[in-house]
Parts: sequence; structure tokens; C-alpha cells
Amino acid sequence: MTNMGRITFYEERNFQGRSYDCNSECSDMSSYLSRSQSCRVHSGCWMMYERNNYMGNQYFLKRGEYPDFMQNFGMSDSIRSCRMIPMHRGNYRMRIYERESFGGQMHEMMDDCDSIMDRYSMSSCMSCNVMEGHWLMYEQPHFRGRMMYMRPGEYRNFNMGGMSGMRFMSMRRIMDSWY
Repeated sequence: MTNMGRITFYEERNFQGRSYDCNSECSDMSSYLSRSQSCRVHSGCWMMYERNNYMGNQYFLKRGEYPDFMQNFGMSDSIRSCRMIPMHRGNYRMRIYERESFGGQMHEMMDDCDSIMDRYSMSSCMSCNVMEGHWLMYEQPHFRGRMMYMRPGEYRNFNMGGMSGMRFMSMRRIMDSWY
């Protein structure tokens, strides 16, 4: 795994106002900026969070320019914390479960799934065990709706960061080609 990444945040839209360069994770951007409403991703893949300490709605960003978070993501406020996603080289493996605490149907995945209803006849995924790789989970089929970043670990429920009772319907691997 390599941990190279760099992102520049700006207080105002269109890369205006004070800026803050970041190359790792930041749990509270208020120490550097009063708000963040635009950014440039120079390298790496990143998760942005609407609240401090990696909480609230999450947004995935890859290399590029994002001049207006409200227009790009429909955000009502600004980014408050961020986390760089380490590049993963190797296999991807995750077990998804129909109910919380690893209950109900279980299926092991090694590739993207645009609809767990179509592929597995599961109405939703409410817990998972990420064994290898980094994944994005989406609350609607076809990689739409709110998302959540999953790194290796056990997730008995998705009551993370103020997003309680989340259910996911599609999931995608974060691939090297995205960097």
C-alpha cells in the first residue's frame, strides 16, 4: 500500500479565500479554515465528511477540481473533515449480510455489484465484513444515493457518523485506476 495523496481546500467557492493543503487525514478542519466550499485533489482518493471526526454524509473525491461543493454534491454546508483512502493492490473480498450483526442471508463478493436485489435477491445489506480492499457502499442501486467508505474490518451495523439505520443496495471497489 502506498499513502501518497494531496488535496487543497479553499474557504470559498471557485478556489477563493484562504487555503489549506492536506496530505493525510484531518478530523477537524476548523483549526485551518472557517469553512471549506471548494477543493483541488492533486493526487490520491479522498473521503470528505460534512461533520468533524469523520461523521455525517460522506463524499468520494478523486483527482480533479471541485469548484462548488453545493453544486457538485448538493451539500448545504461545507466539508469539516477528510480522510485519504490508501491505494490497495491485491484482492478485494467482502461478506455482506441482509441484517445487522451478520444476520440473514450472507454473500461473499469480490467485485462490484450494482444491485444486490438483482444479483442476490437481497432487499438490503445492513452489516458487512470487509476482508480485503477498500469499498464504497451506496444506499440505492446503480451506485447512487448516500455513500459510505468501508475499509477492512467488521461492521455489525451502519450506525456510523450520525447515519443511523443505513441500508445499502450497491457496492463498488475503490480501484488503483481511480488514483
